[in-house]
Amino acid sequence: MSFRGLVVTGVMAVAAPVVLAQAPVSDLSAGSLESRIATLERMVEARSGAQHNIQRQLDIMQQEVNELRGSVEEHSYKLEQILQRQRELYVEIDNRMQAISNQPTPTLPPAGNANASSAPALSSLGEDDAYDRAVNLILREKRYDQAIPEFEAFLQQYPTSGYAANAHYWLGQLHFNKQQWTDSSTHFEQVVNQFPDSNKRADSLLKLGMIAQNQANLAKAQQLFEQVIRDYPESSARKLAEPRLRAVKNNG
Repeated sequence: MSFRGLVVTGVMAVAAPVVLAQAPVSDLSAGSLESRIATLERMVEARSGAQHNIQRQLDIMQQEVNELRGSVEEHSYKLEQILQRQRELYVEIDNRMQAISNQPTPTLPPAGNANASSAPALSSLGEDDAYDRAVNLILREKRYDQAIPEFEAFLQQYPTSGYAANAHYWLGQLHFNKQQWTDSSTHFEQVVNQFPDSNKRADSLLKLGMIAQNQANLAKAQQLFEQVIRDYPESSARKLAEPRLRAVKNNG
């Protein structure tokens, strides 16, 4: 059977009602058989062309979605690398800070020391510079005792600073290294209770647990270590809390 015969017997019998319903402007009952067949062919070709266009658009959209997905995955990977590096840096700093707790306390320089006299007064510094100066006394100059009054003066001058939580944390750490448990607890509790969104809160809870452990308050230490693990399951503080929790339970 010829192509046109197939169109007449197949398309007119099956597709024609659908085609007529979708394209009522075409009057297939008028004209010769040849013209009706030609009209059907044009309608089939138009539909086929439209389907090809739609498929092409879908292919383009799928390609764009794939490209976007790849871009999101790449950015997520880079962000995770940055966060991992930050965690590693923090653990490194924390380990160094804890290491000095077993060393003799650094001696404060004399009142007339040239370095102290040449240091700019805190009141002459802006908020960012004042905070950086206090942090640098710890991380660069290793002048731990001098960092304590610097942070205290910073908090007195900028009590609502965005660095306030970090300043309390560093003061807690500095007193912790000197085994001054009361002062250390005071500053760590400030972070925990007043700055619930601080990225130092998990570590402050951890240090409070360590202080309780050092003071043989094992029940409180267990509660604090469990809180770290429960509230901050993805933090580096959890990794440090878990072995201490096991030790507390074994000793309890």
